[in-house]
This record gives sequence, structure tokens and C-alpha cells, in this order.
Amino acid sequence: MHPTMKHLTLKAKEQLLTGLWMLAVLLTLCAPTVLTACHTSDNTSNDSPVGRKVAEITERGTLLVGTTGDYRPLSFCEPETGEYWGFGIEVAKEIAGALGVKTEFVRTSWPTLTADVLAVPQTFDLAIGGITITDARRETMLMSDGYLANGKTILCRAAERDRFHSLADIDKSEVRVMVNPGGLNEKFANEKLTRATIIVHQKNEEIPTLIAEGEADVMITEITEAPYYVQTDTRLAAPLLNEPFTHGEIGVLMQKGQEDLLQRVNSTIRRMKADGTLRRLHEKYGLVYAY
Repeated sequence: MHPTMKHLTLKAKEQLLTGLWMLAVLLTLCAPTVLTACHTSDNTSNDSPVGRKVAEITERGTLLVGTTGDYRPLSFCEPETGEYWGFGIEVAKEIAGALGVKTEFVRTSWPTLTADVLAVPQTFDLAIGGITITDARRETMLMSDGYLANGKTILCRAAERDRFHSLADIDKSEVRVMVNPGGLNEKFANEKLTRATIIVHQKNEEIPTLIAEGEADVMITEITEAPYYVQTDTRLAAPLLNEPFTHGEIGVLMQKGQEDLLQRVNSTIRRMKADGTLRRLHEKYGLVYAY
């Protein structure tokens, strides 16, 4: 008998034993409920989208990549062959390689990009190619670390390169500014240019040629896109290339709830920075390396 039991009255002993017996009964009755509750919690964790995306991609054997295919030299789809090429396309293939799967590219557009990323069921696993990291996008979606420095600049005709020295030179009633719809270029033009005539053209890849042919005077573009067109069309110039109006970075965009995939994407970007792969891609596409 426990030493403390010796000092209890008979009635007290009976009350204590009765209490212990009732406690034992309650524990026996509640045990299945406790186990069931724990089991349910485990199932909820397993069913959660967090942590399951990479497994889904691995099981499928393919990384579905949303991209606009209209943004040389980051993402372009050759109309004759349907083949995708560009800086962002190569980054996507590096991510797929790290996951041990193939890549499949799915066409999206700048006006529908956000809706396509958030679509249920998903149209693709992630989006890539000229997508600037912004706080607004991070509010509703996940964005990776940056892998390419970016900023707003202009394309104009080479013969008029001395005409444009600042944003004030562009924001005049006689200047025709052309942009593609639905993206940050159109947003920038609408916010910053109150006097210039803004022309929205549906196909981004056609705008540089239209500028060269005199259909408009200026294209609002990025420091990632402008060098390509200057190099491939001598009629064009980018006089403010080294003085961009904004500063930012380009990253990979995806749905929230895919933190496991985000971790793998960021890990791949860090590895590409560390082993020189990213620098080599910058050199291949004539882009400034900022890391």
C-alpha cells in the first residue's frame, strides 16, 4: 500500500479508489476518440496541397510551364515549328532537370496571366519568361527569387535616338507610344504618360518592327528585351538602356500552396548562380549579369 494511504480514513480511501476507477473508465472510453482525432489530423496534413506539388510533378513526369512565347529573348515560340526558345525557357528546363522530369510549355498571355496561374484545376505548374516580381503579385501568388535584373526602358528609331533623353521627352502630345496589352508595360505607360498618345497593340513581338516602320515612335519595353531588337534590327535604338525608369527583377510565378515547388525552384536558381550557369545564359543572350 502507498505510504500516504495509511493516513487516510476508510471513507477517504473508498472515495479515492472510486475516483481512480472512474478515471480509468473515462480513459478507456476516450482512447478511440483520441486516436481517431490524431488519425484525422494526419490525413488532413497528407491531403494538404502544401508539400504535394513536387510529388505530383514527379509522378506525372512532366513540368507544365506557362509562358507567353512573345517576349524575345526570354520566351519565344517559333510560329512555324511551335518550338520555344529563350533565357526563361532554359531556366525552366534547368528546374525540370533538377526535378528529374521533362518540360511541356503551355501558352498563356499577359492579359490572362494571373487568371491562368490561379486557375482550378491548374493549367500549368508555374509561369516563366519576363515576369517581374511585384508586391501585388506576391499578395495572391508565390514568386521565386530573382534570376534576371529588369527595368523599364524604350525602343525608338535609330534616326531619332537623340530625340529622347528622359521620360519628359516621351510624354508629349506628338509622341506615339506603343505597348502590348495586359502587362506592366501598359500599366507603366498609363501611369507615367499623361500627354503622349498611347497605342495598344495585341502582339508584343510585332511592336519593334512597327516602331522601325514608323507606325509609332516609342515602344515601352524592358532592359531584358530591348538589346535583342537593337542587335537584330539596325533601324532601332535603345537610347536609355543604361538609365532605366524602374528597377526590378524577373522571377518564376506560381499558385500559393506550392511551397515545396517554390523551394525547389529557388534552390535551382541559387545553384545556377553559384556554378556559373546563370552567368553563361546572360552572356548567351547578351544580357547584363547582376549577380
